[in-house]
Amino acid sequence: MQIALLAHAIGIILTIYATGYDTLLISTLLIGLGNGCTEAACNPMIADSYSGLNFSKKMNRFHMWFPGGIVLGALISKFMTDANMSWQSQIWVILIPTIIYAVLFFGQNFPKPRIVENSTLDNFKAMLNPLYLFMAACMALTAISEFGPQQWVGPILAKAGASPMLILALVTGLMAVGRYFAGPLIKQLNTVGVLLGSAVFGVIGIYMMSTMDGSMLYVAAVFYALGICYFWPNMIGFIAENMPQTGALGLSIMGGIGMFSSSWFQPIIGGWIQDNKIVAVSQGLAGDAADLAAGQATLSNMLIFPAILIVAFLGLYFYMKKQKDLNPAV
Repeated sequence: MQIALLAHAIGIILTIYATGYDTLLISTLLIGLGNGCTEAACNPMIADSYSGLNFSKKMNRFHMWFPGGIVLGALISKFMTDANMSWQSQIWVILIPTIIYAVLFFGQNFPKPRIVENSTLDNFKAMLNPLYLFMAACMALTAISEFGPQQWVGPILAKAGASPMLILALVTGLMAVGRYFAGPLIKQLNTVGVLLGSAVFGVIGIYMMSTMDGSMLYVAAVFYALGICYFWPNMIGFIAENMPQTGALGLSIMGGIGMFSSSWFQPIIGGWIQDNKIVAVSQGLAGDAADLAAGQATLSNMLIFPAILIVAFLGLYFYMKKQKDLNPAV
């Protein structure tokens, strides 16, 4: 968390006083490093502090503040923009939560790991488990399913008559609420059942967004939000609960796989949009109509990721059920 604090503080100040592209690139990398260090520290802290259903509930509530922060940040930015406040003053605001978490963590001791005798080598050995490798592949797909469409939904759906800001508020707001109340749902369905249901809702949401327009797009956004909101915290939670031997390193690498796969795939999605735009223009479409056709065709392409996850999580569900039948203590 000390590294996160330094990275956030320096990154924010560099952004405000940036003199060119290179400075902005460095500041963005530092803020990203701060975000990564925060998750790398807090996920294991929650795993070591809680267990069972209480752990799942706390993990989802911790990750609630990713979409929750977007909602709050968007509202604060809109208020400051309407008040004709500069973008630099809006960036300064980010220092407020940075200072708050610094005060909260100052002088505190993190809980001891549940498996204290594990070395880094033991963590790496545990990560060679086929189940961990399977979940790593699923993590890549869940991250692409969540962040892939989310980066493009606003611009695409704006061409179909939807308000990008309203779509953003609807998706992130529902994600925050869904994660806050995840505990009872996990109690009824267990972690794998929630992941399977999320994949199903994700397919429905993306399909609806790729085929509908007007007010129905807001209904599609609801399905999409309910689909993606449980992916990230419960993927991390599954590893912490079922493979504690991987330790903090295993959780951090799992999260890193998610972020890397998402960032790696964004240019590919951009290429799909360009290719589909060429197809739309060749069919006689132009302007917003061509942009909409290209965007919705790209969303159709992205259906494959949550569809694969349905099959993967269905298999995982029966595998974990079999393991529990063989060993009720699992």
